[in-house]
Formats: sequence, structure tokens, C-alpha cells
Amino acid sequence: MNTTKDHPETHSNFPIVVLASSSPRRRQMLTQAGVAHRVHPAAIDDGELVPGHGTNADQWVVALAYLKAISSSRTIDDADLQGQIVIIGADTVCVQDGQIIGQPDDRDHARQIINLMSGSTHEVLTGVAILDPHTGRRDLFVDRSVVTVGQISDDEIELYLDSELWQGKAGAYNITERLAAGWPITFTGDETSIVGLPLSRVIERVNSFYLN
Repeated sequence: MNTTKDHPETHSNFPIVVLASSSPRRRQMLTQAGVAHRVHPAAIDDGELVPGHGTNADQWVVALAYLKAISSSRTIDDADLQGQIVIIGADTVCVQDGQIIGQPDDRDHARQIINLMSGSTHEVLTGVAILDPHTGRRDLFVDRSVVTVGQISDDEIELYLDSELWQGKAGAYNITERLAAGWPITFTGDETSIVGLPLSRVIERVNSFYLN
């Protein structure tokens, strides 16, 4: 079963979000939700970071999200700190058979990932770090979804690889794009989380962050 939560169209009392990512997908989701934001990308390339053998996936993805938030906070000057702002770092990985799968390195790696996922089920974990740059207070959490992918033919995989839409995406795919393309995918969880930012939970957690 696919489950998502509705969210308000505007958030006039919401703090300004500083997104520690240049991801157009995350920006689009915040814009569609009416959340005022600006981008200060983290000065780290998480694609160059590799989890060690036996690394806990939950800890890994939330650690990456926190590293991004901290890195972004160091790019903010005094003028940016006027008013109420919150830094949000996020990272997404897929996990199949205990293997942590991030973004593909190249076309061959993307093919390997898609072949691995075809006809099987995997988890998608999105770690989120909410950071108040004024106080250093933080809130970290992981959102989990389960995705099942039906069989995808070799020809369809090659056409997809030709499109280069796999680049920069955890698990080599964007679920919204692949559903629209007719891939045999079902999931349990929040589609926005699978895309890269569990929007409803982020909005709820930021609101409670400033109430407590």
C-alpha cells in the first residue's frame, strides 16, 4: 500500500529553511509545500564517502545528513542569521540484503544496481538533520520506506541508462519518474521520503522543534 500525508499549501509562520543540498527534487518539494527556503549546499561530496563493512544503515544515513547540515552552517554569515532560520540536511540510501546502496558511480554501476533491484524488494532510508544555527540544537531522525520492483527487461534498462536520469539518485532511480514511466513499482511509506525528503515529517518535526 502506498501512503503519504497531506501538508498545508503555505507555511507563513514557518522558519526559513536553509537547505544543505542543491538537489532540485528537494527544492521542488519545499516550493510546492509553500516553505520559504534558500540553498547553502554542504561542502562535502557524500558520493566519495563509503560506509565500512558492517556499518548500520540507519546510523550512516543520519550521520551523512548531520554532516551536511553542519557543513552548510559554516557557510552562513551574520546577515543570513537574521530572524528564525533552520538548517535541514538530508541523505537517502537504499538497502537490499544488508547492502547499503547510494548513488551510482557510472553507467555500469547504475546497471548493476537496477539489475539487483529488479524483481525484488528493498528499503529506502532517508536521514534528516534539523539544526538551529543560533543555538546548535539539533533533531535527527530516519524515515523508512519499502519498495518492491517488478521485473524490468534488459532493453528497458538500457533505454533508461541512455536517458541518464539515474545520475545523482540513490538507488539509481527517482520513484516519481519511474512510476510515471510505467515501471512495475509498489511501495509502503511516504513517496516524498523515497524521493529524498520526508516532507510531512520534516514540517511536523520543525514545528515541534521550536515548541519544545
